[in-house]
Amino acid sequence: MRTTIRLDDDLLDAAKRHALDTRRTLTELIRDALVTTMERERNTASPRRIKLKTVGGQGLHEGVDLDDTAGLLERMERTS
Repeated sequence: MRTTIRLDDDLLDAAKRHALDTRRTLTELIRDALVTTMERERNTASPRRIKLKTVGGQGLHEGVDLDDTAGLLERMERTS
């Protein structure tokens, strides 16, 4: 469906640059923004599936407690 929307020139220019930078059309960018906004305002989860990239490893190190944020930060600072 076609429709007309009115945008400030600065916003339209920024949207076109962002669409180009993210390898989307302006139509795709506007559609994604509308879907995201409506979902957030309805407080619903996105129907789109997101594939997360994972890497192999040996699991948690001994003594690491993922619920202890301060301990994790301290451990990370010691190893960097």
